[in-house]
Amino acid sequence: MSRIVVLGGGESGVGAAVLAKVKGFDVFLSDNGEIAGHFVDDLKKWDIPFEQGKHTEELILGADEVIKSPGIPSTVPMVKKLEAQGTPILSEIEFAGRYDSAKKICITGSNGKTTTTSLIYYLLKNAGLNVGLGGNIGKSYAYQVATEHFDYYVLEISSFQLDNCYDFHPDIAIITNITPDHLDRYDYQLENYVRSKFRITRNLRPEDCFIFDSDDEITIDHLNKIILSAKRLPFTQKGEVEQGAYLKDDKIIVKYEDEECDIYLKELALGGKHNIYNSMAAAIAAKASGIDNKVIRESLATFQPIEHRLEPVLSIKDVLYINDSKATNVDSAWYALECQTRPVVWILGGKDKGNDYEVLKPLVKDKVKAIVCLGVDNSRIRESFEGMVGSGNFVETRSAEDAVKEASKLAAPGDVVLLSPCCASFDLFSSYEDRGRKFKEAVRML
Repeated sequence: MSRIVVLGGGESGVGAAVLAKVKGFDVFLSDNGEIAGHFVDDLKKWDIPFEQGKHTEELILGADEVIKSPGIPSTVPMVKKLEAQGTPILSEIEFAGRYDSAKKICITGSNGKTTTTSLIYYLLKNAGLNVGLGGNIGKSYAYQVATEHFDYYVLEISSFQLDNCYDFHPDIAIITNITPDHLDRYDYQLENYVRSKFRITRNLRPEDCFIFDSDDEITIDHLNKIILSAKRLPFTQKGEVEQGAYLKDDKIIVKYEDEECDIYLKELALGGKHNIYNSMAAAIAAKASGIDNKVIRESLATFQPIEHRLEPVLSIKDVLYINDSKATNVDSAWYALECQTRPVVWILGGKDKGNDYEVLKPLVKDKVKAIVCLGVDNSRIRESFEGMVGSGNFVETRSAEDAVKEASKLAAPGDVVLLSPCCASFDLFSSYEDRGRKFKEAVRML
């Protein structure tokens, strides 16, 4: 029996461990930090041996394959040892793809991934298709492959997840855009990061589709350097294309093979230039999946952002308030910070689960102007970040109302106030939903 070791005990790692168990592997999970209680319960329920707070070499280095959670950099000592001895290291996405015959629509990019993924899932659901949602959003892809059956998956996939993908291939691949980001994980080389994103295209076949932003210079520059056999379906706000999507007058025009779909901008549920791009990408994916025009129009007109996941609440005095209360760990908060393009007043804190904040520091340095703590014990957050924003821009609070008031004082027009707590909610709230609702109430009271 082959031995699989999973590194990381979050959503991705536990899902991979359950799939490995279901497929008959000898599986062991190891997390250097503390594993959240509900994930511990899952591991016990599935009778999967695990450890937390350490990596025991003799239990890990004998693995036939290792599945590495995306939040773990390849520079950590245990990963280095595995690489040195030639142990194959996979992502959860790669592993789950081996056991999944569903059609897969996969989305990556620097910004807009979550919105585009959610839009496409909503479109496919409204068309009556049997569809699952996974990757960086929803439940673990591997867990769903282990326990459910879908005909389609819509998967949001980060560059970190793509880094350990080799044979995985989507039927429809989407790159929303590429901006210089995460360069600390890529030796500060933009080209390394771009290549990582483009791994989503590496196994595309002639019958598959590649959807991309032809207004994005970095994407186009790299696309011109590679050989790609898939159908190319660009979207643009700057001209017209024969296949793909473009703006004409006050409409999005979508063309796929011999079909055309027109969508009036005034009918889109999501405003903003960036959301026109997201809506274009989603509409092309829907057309390529055989969804009729009426469903596409109605879906793009009625879509609502997912509650508590990068949910825009209100814009007050040109400050946008975003509820990302569902971000209860470092990975989730990292993705929330990553996609911000405006200066951030960051509200975080709660029950610390042994978080390692080190991975967030480059993003904080680059994007965060002020921090408002919302928790009982903020000592580790203070230790990690106060020096980066300065004591005048570091505030501690004990209620959503106070946190929002303090954040509004620190924010200037053009900023974002982002609740992305990075921690569990149980010190001050009954759940992340309770925390998110109280945040939204406080914003509305401003």
